[in-house]
Amino acid sequence: MSDLMLAAGAITPEVTVVPGGWAILALLILGSLTLFAAALDGALSARAAGVANGLGRPFGETARLLRQRRRTTVQADHLLWRIGGAGLLVTAALMVTVVPLGEWMIFDLDVGVMWFNAMDVLVWAVVWLTGWGANSAHSLVGGYRFLAHGLGYELPLMFALVAPAIAAGSLNVGQVAEAQDELWFAVWMPVAFLVYLLGVVAFSVSGPFAPAIGTDIAGGVRAELSGVDRLVFEAGRYALLAAGAAFAVPMFLGGGAGPLLPGWAWVLLKTVLLLAVLVWARRRVPALRPDKFMEVGWLVVLPAVLVQDLVVAVIAAGRG
Repeated sequence: MSDLMLAAGAITPEVTVVPGGWAILALLILGSLTLFAAALDGALSARAAGVANGLGRPFGETARLLRQRRRTTVQADHLLWRIGGAGLLVTAALMVTVVPLGEWMIFDLDVGVMWFNAMDVLVWAVVWLTGWGANSAHSLVGGYRFLAHGLGYELPLMFALVAPAIAAGSLNVGQVAEAQDELWFAVWMPVAFLVYLLGVVAFSVSGPFAPAIGTDIAGGVRAELSGVDRLVFEAGRYALLAAGAAFAVPMFLGGGAGPLLPGWAWVLLKTVLLLAVLVWARRRVPALRPDKFMEVGWLVVLPAVLVQDLVVAVIAAGRG
């Protein structure tokens, strides 16, 4: 990692660091993407059930939860419970601070890739605190299920992020995007790209990684969440999915590179399309038992992404 940081000056991308007030715009964009993901998920659910007008489901669910009274449990740790419930939204917001919107960026960190990975690890604590703070058996079981899934996906996800960093010779997200002028990294490092997308679905607690909120344990970590707390937690899950899709654009899909449209428009377009694919795809894969996925993650996924990193390193060394 230190070698990559030392090599950061090899490429000089044209990135403009915007004032902190632009963070409001970033939050509005993240909120719009979150609403889009929730509406699309609602439409797909309605279609599967043979019901019309699924696009309005997020608004109806929001109104229902805002009217619902907050439940509580005996001897619950309310502080940890609230921190866990709101933590997903906060983590998603922190993730997008290092995503370049064309030539504009909130934080141009030399270690932006590591920053995103650190926020992803923070999700572990946030979900587990949600399960622990409720002082409920079902919630706690859900929290431990998520930790078990995390043991299977976290290392592959980390090494999937290493691949584009090796190719670009930098941990700066803007420089990684600039290094894809000739060819998107997703094209010649497909294993890393797919493993990264798997990790995004995993840390958003959805799709095949939904046993942590499974019906067999009465909703798992969200079993005791109600009202505004439930609304914030669910919004956080969609926001994490949106943040993961947005981060994939500079890391694997060339950032704002593209014809005719300005860079920021290409970033948004690529993000929306990838987010739609993630929302659709996560419904097509059955739930994965944490213990079984841990075996697959360590014995299949991790070796595959390590081989991908080795191939990328050899190619990068040959170019250098």
